[in-house]
Amino acid sequence: MENTIYQFSATNNLGESIELATYQNKVMLIVNTASDCGFTPQYQGLQSLYQHHSTKGFEVLAFPCNQFKQQEKGTNEEIKQFCDLHFNITFPLFSKIEVNGENTHPLFEYLKTQAPGVLGSKSIKWNFTKFLINRDGVVIKRYAPSTKPEELEADIVKLL
Repeated sequence: MENTIYQFSATNNLGESIELATYQNKVMLIVNTASDCGFTPQYQGLQSLYQHHSTKGFEVLAFPCNQFKQQEKGTNEEIKQFCDLHFNITFPLFSKIEVNGENTHPLFEYLKTQAPGVLGSKSIKWNFTKFLINRDGVVIKRYAPSTKPEELEADIVKLL
């Protein structure tokens, strides 16, 4: 478990601590999200991927973040209400976190190290950066915010 994402835990939107080892043997897509972003409609694509592949062992883990132009101002409860109202998401939603800077959540520190961005950059540039994790908890790839969820389907299916 040591060099995998299973060594981490995160707080869900209800305030419960969730061990990522809970998701062992599942393919995961971990995404930093925001409710007031040009990419927010990607929630719909994420939900569609989740609906089509969750029975085969696929999970989407959404981590709201307010670090990019304050596009996620709401409380955890308000974020959940927004997601339910506009996108009817059924995948796990976590508490708001930071993905850059000195208060970066340890999971995202790890993800950025395992899958650097363009030109080896570690920082996350915007909302809806996506990380694909295989069934062994190993980070496979980072996708840019502009990459639509449906464009990841072939990569996800390969890992399932």
